[in-house]
Amino acid sequence: MPEIKKGRYRHYKGKDYLVIGEGCHHETREPMVLYVPLYGEFRIEIRPKEMFLEEVDMPEYNYKGPRFRYIVEDEK
Repeated sequence: MPEIKKGRYRHYKGKDYLVIGEGCHHETREPMVLYVPLYGEFRIEIRPKEMFLEEVDMPEYNYKGPRFRYIVEDEK
């Protein structure tokens, strides 16, 4: 599975998120992506890496492509 670049990603629904790193589930060792929504109140979210990287087909959004699309590199 490819490494996730830190930086800004756009979800297929149009909102932006900042990926801050990767981790794993402490029991199953499943790879996870840690990210912060760039809207609303601050919170750290996690999602399985496989799901983060998957291709989606969402006709209701007239969209077929990656669930999250990389748009800007982390400046740190």
